[in-house]
Formats: sequence, structure tokens, C-alpha cells
Amino acid sequence: MNDLVIFINLYLVPGLTIGSIYALGAVGISMIFGILRFAHFAHGDLMTLGGYGVLTAVWLLPLSPLLLLPVGIALAVAAALTVDRLFYKPLRDLPTIYTVIASFGVALIFRALVQLFWSSGNQVFQSGVRPPLVIFDTFRIATLHAQVIVITLLIAVALHLFLSRSQTGRSMRAVSDEPELAAVAGLDVEKVVRWTWIIGAALAATAGVFAGMDTSMHPNLGWNLLLSMFAAAILGGIGKPLGAIAGGLIIGVAEELATYPWIGSDAFIPPSYKSGVAFAIMVCLLIFRPQGLFKGRLL
Repeated sequence: MNDLVIFINLYLVPGLTIGSIYALGAVGISMIFGILRFAHFAHGDLMTLGGYGVLTAVWLLPLSPLLLLPVGIALAVAAALTVDRLFYKPLRDLPTIYTVIASFGVALIFRALVQLFWSSGNQVFQSGVRPPLVIFDTFRIATLHAQVIVITLLIAVALHLFLSRSQTGRSMRAVSDEPELAAVAGLDVEKVVRWTWIIGAALAATAGVFAGMDTSMHPNLGWNLLLSMFAAAILGGIGKPLGAIAGGLIIGVAEELATYPWIGSDAFIPPSYKSGVAFAIMVCLLIFRPQGLFKGRLL
């Protein structure tokens, strides 16, 4: 196996896969900040909750987790709309810091519920080894990785069409750009908020299932990915959903390529430290280009 094949099989494709997971999670973070104006620190745990919803469905039905995604999406959407109604909506007229602190509390609630109903141990969707996809008798790509990348690209296209072509999508963009003007113009801001939670939670649940299938489900799964997802949202530009997808892919690939043996035979950065790459990128963006690559809202 030559260096190029190793690079693609073991670094580039896994980077695009984890980047796709970051991208799906970052879209919700970016949209929530763009429309509701607060950093949702419970978003990672919302991912975890959706993943466990699909895990439960897999226990009951002998189907692929991907076919049971609607179960996790429904659970995540219901949870998001409930906490918005109970915890976030009463705080909207107060300074943003109140809602941010509340989101930390919601994260702890989600995590405690997961541990209560599903235990705190690691659990897997499917056991056994699945044969990889073999391309040109050279490249061997895990089937799940190919599915994650393709599904993420399809979601990106569907999201772009929704935001640019549908009336609801245009209303969401208007509220994100000028919320006061949108309200004066007669737009239903609460409907836009509901759709923001629905889309963000649905994509978070999808990301949670992908992450759980790639490794295993555990209560801290989404929380451990939160920093990289925020870095992706900031890199793409806060309030820019498609920018968040691009940012997620860049962060994922950067993390994996940082472990490639660019000099000598050892990893350039030990794999246990690769999450620091996302943190470094986020800090540099905040210093030198706080509006992100797609010129989003300033933090």
C-alpha cells in the first residue's frame, strides 16, 4: 500500500466522515445563534439523545439504524421544542447570558436522563465487522463512512434549496438578518423559531447516530464533540448554515491530517491531542476573522 492510498484510506476519508458529523451538528448551533442570539451548549447532548432514540429502536426492530433515523429525529425535535417552551422562551427578553447558562442546565438534564434510562456504559448499534467498499482494487472505504459523506452532501443540497426556495426558509433568513424589521413586516417569528429548533434538532440527531455508529453510544458522546462543532460554526460564519457545513468538513479533515506522519514515521500530532486543532482554529478565527469564512454574524 503506497503513501497515497494510506493517506486517502486512513486519513482523508475518516476526516471527511468526522467532518460530516461536525457539520451536521454545527448547522443547528449556527442557526440557533443566528436567529435566537445565544450559544446553545446543550446541542451536543441533544445529539446524544437522538442517538439513543435510534439505539432503542434498533433493539426493538431488526433494521438498519439509518432506516430508523426518524425515531431519533422525532425524539430530538420533541425534546428541543419542549425545552425551548419551558426554559428558553421565558428568558428571551433578558440578557443573553441567562439563556446561555440555562443551556448548560439543559445539557445536564439531557445527560442525566440518558444515564437514567440507558445507563452510563458504552453501547453499540451493530456488532461484527462489515466489509469495506473496494474501489479500483486499491481504495478500501468503510461502508458507513461512504454513507455518512453522501448523506451529508444530500442534506447540504436539501438545506440550501429549503432556505433559498421555500417561504419558511426565506423567513428564517430575514429573521436572522433583521429580527426587529422582520417582526414589523408581519413575519411569524415564533414559527421561524420552531422551524429553527426542528431543523437543528433533526440534524443533531442524525449526527448523533452517525457518531454512535462510527464508535459507540455513551452519555458524553455529543458533549465531547461540542468544541469541534462550535469551531466549525465559527469557521463557517455564525448564522450561515451552509458555511457551518463547510466549516465542519474543514475542521474534521484538519484534525485527521494533523495526525499524519508529515515528518518522519511518527504522527505529526498524537491522535489524543487532535481535538486541540479545532480549538486552535477557533481561536485564530476569533482573533483574525471573527465573522468566519462566509462573513457571518459577529459573536
